[in-house]
Amino acid sequence: MRLFLPDEAATIEFGRGLFATMPDDLAGWTLLLSGELGTGKSTFARAVIRAAGHTGAVPSPTYTLVEPYKLSRGSIYHVDLYRVSDEDELRYLGWNELDDGCRIVEWPDRAPGLEAQADLTLRLSYADDGRQAELEGLSERGRELVARLDN
Repeated sequence: MRLFLPDEAATIEFGRGLFATMPDDLAGWTLLLSGELGTGKSTFARAVIRAAGHTGAVPSPTYTLVEPYKLSRGSIYHVDLYRVSDEDELRYLGWNELDDGCRIVEWPDRAPGLEAQADLTLRLSYADDGRQAELEGLSERGRELVARLDN
């Protein structure tokens, strides 16, 4: 699924729409967010987290690496791997303990093995004055979600 996001509001709306198509049980879902600095990864993640019902601040996890959110439909973990230099560092982040919720991962290229266990990947890139978004389902349930969203 590809779409043009002309501005920040469109990125936020896309994040809300994606969350609206997700199942009630968020456990075990992994969404990878790729793109250069400034393409809207954090904006998209914040939109999903707010759509899930979080009303407070949604800080970037650049320094904390993981920001947890306990919400009515389950937990969401906003993960930023920008400062991770080796895939083995995921173990120190408690990666396996995060499978009780939805993991939204920025900079997944820092841990190439993540794609094999993820459900969705969103690639954001610069396009004219906006952004190009490419959403791909990586698992069966991820492909089903993309198909529902694309209709």
